[in-house]
Amino acid sequence: MSQQGERRGHEDDWWGELYRRDTDDVGPAPAADSVDDRFDSASRTVAGPRPPTPSPASPPAPASPPAPGAPWGPPTPHHPTRPSRPDPAPGPAGRGPAGPPPADAFEPGVLPCADAYEWADLGPDTVLDGARCGAATLRAVSSRGESARRRGEPRQDALLTARFGAGPGGLVLVALAGGAPGAVGAHRAAREVCEWIAGAVGRSHARLVDDIRTGNRGALKSGLHRLTDRALGRLRAHAAELGLDPAEYAASPRCLLLPTDPDCRTRVVFGAGDGGLFRLRGGAWQDLEPAAPGPEAEAVGDVPAPAAPFRFRASVARPGDVLLMCGGGLAEPLRARPALAGHLARRWTEAEPPGLAAFLADTRTRVEGYADDRTAAAVWEA
Repeated sequence: MSQQGERRGHEDDWWGELYRRDTDDVGPAPAADSVDDRFDSASRTVAGPRPPTPSPASPPAPASPPAPGAPWGPPTPHHPTRPSRPDPAPGPAGRGPAGPPPADAFEPGVLPCADAYEWADLGPDTVLDGARCGAATLRAVSSRGESARRRGEPRQDALLTARFGAGPGGLVLVALAGGAPGAVGAHRAAREVCEWIAGAVGRSHARLVDDIRTGNRGALKSGLHRLTDRALGRLRAHAAELGLDPAEYAASPRCLLLPTDPDCRTRVVFGAGDGGLFRLRGGAWQDLEPAAPGPEAEAVGDVPAPAAPFRFRASVARPGDVLLMCGGGLAEPLRARPALAGHLARRWTEAEPPGLAAFLADTRTRVEGYADDRTAAAVWEA
């Protein structure tokens, strides 16, 4: 018998011994007592003997209840009212609301099914993080989409935030990835590629910080391109080990590098696959990665589809800028629905960056026809 079978058998024996009906109870009691008996015994020990129960033949006369508001009576009924809120402004016809989402948009649905021997597969419905990075404020979120919540499927997107180094020589990494829609193990693939990229960045963070400070764009682009290709290559190799189709056990990683030096405002974004990069400047959105025209590339016969192109951008931020890196679940409606873009622009051009809860609510703004995971990282420049 395998080791796993022996372990399961041992656990079953232990479970049976615990709940066997013929097992003698502990203690000197001559007869098995019930749960009620044990509760009564514990109550008598803590509170002392019970007062004698009055005879039912002579019930006490009911006392008239004290008036509400008396010191010895019940409190005066009070029904608090919520302050009235203005209704969200409707967006243009067919483009969904431009205001806050309905309350049920924040409520998770069915939990994903768990495996008692695969705890690494479990993940929370929502991951939320934030930090101060030099002269910038970071907010990051990954939240399960409404369709996955209804079906009880796990969140396919992954999010990882990490800081390497300390002081002005530190580097903050935000890595996000989206798994292949509907594929088995897509959430594992997304998490693995984020962890592999984070490990490589952490081992080379001192060199990366030096290249960012000196504006060595060529070295940054070539090095991060190799890093991304190796991470995706490891993912394909792992898919082969698991006997899975590499096209399904795949992910689309996107990463953001933020130096912790307040005098360095260079922001580096790299990755491959679905998603988007946007900048909010002067109250207007700029799409820094416009979608390429033409149909998407697909596999033909035994020839696989071409790999997603590597994307790289290193730019110097200005005070007041907001840089948004996101997965496809937010990038698609942001490009297609001007009402959503306008709503976020109004919310994110206020005097202070939103708090964590407000950022979560903003990124979960409901848009009809878009129910995928929402994963994003935004940077507010002081």
